[in-house]
Amino acid sequence: MAEPTGGREPAALRDLALAVATDVAARIAARAGAPDLRITTKTTVTDPVTEVDQEVEALVVSSLLAARPDDGVLGEEGADRPGTSGVRWLIDPIDGTVNFMYGVPGCNVSIGAEVDGVVVAGAVVDPLHGDAFAAARGHGATRNGHPIRCSDVGDLGLALLGTGFGYDPVERQRQADVLAHVLPRVRDIRRVGAAAIDLCWVACGRLDGFYERGLKAWDWGAASLVVTEAGATIGTIGDRPLVPGAPPATIVACGPALFDPLRTLLEEAGEAP
Repeated sequence: MAEPTGGREPAALRDLALAVATDVAARIAARAGAPDLRITTKTTVTDPVTEVDQEVEALVVSSLLAARPDDGVLGEEGADRPGTSGVRWLIDPIDGTVNFMYGVPGCNVSIGAEVDGVVVAGAVVDPLHGDAFAAARGHGATRNGHPIRCSDVGDLGLALLGTGFGYDPVERQRQADVLAHVLPRVRDIRRVGAAAIDLCWVACGRLDGFYERGLKAWDWGAASLVVTEAGATIGTIGDRPLVPGAPPATIVACGPALFDPLRTLLEEAGEAP
C-alpha cells in the first residue's frame, strides 16, 4: 500500500527529502561560483546570502508542500509555516554559502524531517563532491545508495577532526583559542565550511570527529540523523538538549569510542556549552 500523503513513516519521508534535495542540487551546481550572483548579508558582513539561497528554499518548500500540504516547514532563509500533520521540515537551501559563492566544493542542500519534535529522516546532497547522504530512523544511513559506517578511532592523537567558525569576530577569536588547545593533541583539523557535510563525513568515516558551537536546527537536523544511523554518537558540551528549538549548543559528533575523550578535551580547552 502506498504511503498516504499525511503519513509519517521515516523511510517515505527520507525518500521525499532525497528526491527534492537531488532535484534542487542541480541548480546549486549550475550557479556555484557564478560572477553575477546577487549577494547581501545577514548577521555580519561575512555572513552572506544570495538570490540562489532564496530561490532554492522556495523551490524546496513548494515541492514538499505539493507532496504533503499539511506539513510544517522551517528554513534558514525565512520559511516558517506551522502544519497540522505532526511533521515539520528543517531546510538549509545552501549550507556553505561562502563556498557556493566562490565555487569551492563544500556546499549542499540539507532537508530533515521531524515528527513531533524528533528528527526521523533527512537528506544532504553535496553536488560539487557528487555525494548524496540520506537516513531514516531505524533504517541506517547511506552515501549514494550504499550503507555507511563511522570510524572506530578511539585515540585522540590519531583522530582527524572537523570544525567550523562563526561570523562574529569575538566568537571567532574564542573559537581560535579553543582550536589552539585542540590542534596539538589530535592528528589534524579540517575546515570544510559546511556543518552538514562535516557531520556526514563523520558518518562515512572521512572524519573521525567534529565539533562546532552555534549551529541552528537547519544546519544539523538532517545530518544528525545520518550520523546516528551510521553508528556514531552526537551530543553537546554540558549535555544540553540537541533538539530543534533549543538554544544553540556546542555539538560534538564522532564514533562512540572517541566521544568522551573528545568532549573532555574540548571542555579542557574552554569550549562553552
